[in-house]
Amino acid sequence: MKAVQVIAEILQREGIEFLACYARNPLIEACAEIGIRTLHCRQERVGIGIADGFARASQGQGIGVVAVQGGPGIENAFPGIAQAYAENVPLLIVPGGERTARQYNRPSFRAVDAYRPVTKWAAPVSDVQSIPDHMRRAFHLMRSGRPGPVLLEVALEVWEAEFSGEIDYTPPAYLRSAPEAGDVKAMAQAFLAAERPIIWAGAGVLRAQATPELVQFADLVQAPVMATNPGKSAFPDSHPLSLGAATGSAPKALKHFLGAADCVLAIGSSLTRTPFGPAIPPGKTILHATNAADDINKDYAVAHACLGDAKLVLGALIAEVKELTGGKGRDGGTIEAEISTLKEEWRAEFAAQFSSDEVPINPYRIIGDLMGAVDVDQTIITHDAGGPREHLLPFWQSDAPGSYMGWGKTTQLGCGLGLTMGAKLARPEKLCINVMGDAAIGMVGMDLETAVRNRIGTITIVFNNGVMAIERDSMPFAIEQFGAHDQGGDYRAVAEALGGWGARVETPDAFVPALRQAIEVTRGGRPALIECITKECHDISRYP
Repeated sequence: MKAVQVIAEILQREGIEFLACYARNPLIEACAEIGIRTLHCRQERVGIGIADGFARASQGQGIGVVAVQGGPGIENAFPGIAQAYAENVPLLIVPGGERTARQYNRPSFRAVDAYRPVTKWAAPVSDVQSIPDHMRRAFHLMRSGRPGPVLLEVALEVWEAEFSGEIDYTPPAYLRSAPEAGDVKAMAQAFLAAERPIIWAGAGVLRAQATPELVQFADLVQAPVMATNPGKSAFPDSHPLSLGAATGSAPKALKHFLGAADCVLAIGSSLTRTPFGPAIPPGKTILHATNAADDINKDYAVAHACLGDAKLVLGALIAEVKELTGGKGRDGGTIEAEISTLKEEWRAEFAAQFSSDEVPINPYRIIGDLMGAVDVDQTIITHDAGGPREHLLPFWQSDAPGSYMGWGKTTQLGCGLGLTMGAKLARPEKLCINVMGDAAIGMVGMDLETAVRNRIGTITIVFNNGVMAIERDSMPFAIEQFGAHDQGGDYRAVAEALGGWGARVETPDAFVPALRQAIEVTRGGRPALIECITKECHDISRYP
């Protein structure tokens, strides 16, 4: 058996269903030969995005795998892998490499060296007999602790090398770490001692499938819950204690309670400072529960920490709070009424935006009509960077875990298209939607053909305001005066030319009929695109 067949066989033993890929890489044919579905994309970073979306939508139960060509192929993949690394997504990337003897001959590109800063582990495969050990370590690292991408660079001469003996490989188990009892007690005591605590939920809650425990804990301690952008849908937005989620923008209740809190308990979050997410105001007592020790005291001084899986930490906190309170929990007083009042005020303040009959269309009107026209619990929605993210995230109501794929620490334009395709592969029964701007589709629009060819029935909604989905009056004066960001295009026509279904919506009342047609189209496995001609519209819920 040749080395490439060994890798394919191990992927099959791991239950890998598809390989996102871009030629040329020997693993593509080897996987196709044994029934692993191969999805050729039009550019490498979209292939990474497809694998990324699959892993996210699998909620910790699936790993995306990507194969690309050595040299220029793996060079082109960098943005997608950097995005996955920032978002802690488990991916296996298997690029080709130069011959071992030439790997350090300039200008040979050595992926192992280039990708170490944006992978959990990057290693060369220069010996055919080492493949099972490399693969075992790769899958262990992706599954256990804080997830992230792993890269195995296969030297050119290794692909066709003969493997001796039987393949000694059993998929490694998913390992979860439990917190120390003393750490749990100290955290519970500090939380109960606070007058106005708040819970900060991150993507680790989703990956640990810990939403039931988070809801139970919040009810027990009667504390409001906010979510990060990647953590949105970890706590149901309809819950009386929900404050919603924040990116650069945030709901009114979230801003109010985070500002007024004296204690912040972050669970399943890296607490990374980023211009594309909320920040903890100074003067708070911070409690941090995470499965990654190097995130603790990274950007914030932490009073108490627990190291462990979010599900196990929450279970331990629930038991400890019951022990400390005789089973009664914490009295939240009028906290739910306070949250409800702020939510009602927030909705009233934005009512005109969501009912606007403006032409060009107000993006908030599209979001409101979209939310009213689909079964939100049976939908997985994501966004692209910039305006679409800021407009969508504060207002979209997500109750089902994993129904919203938030992202954005490094905000790679175009990421949402691949993510929603991967989500549809992971959850084919769901309606999968991506909302993007006219700049983002310019980055990755040709990969609509990938969805057509592979019968991946997704919906792409494009906010086209002719200025890259930004607002000129918030930019430097020279841009406003000289129109440096102006651009154009008929994206509906592009979608149709690539074999998809397209509609162009220029008035608010035309959106819902177009959406209904698009939904019907996707049921047959054909992707749909709705181009909405929108006005320049600020993310007017900007945080703080």
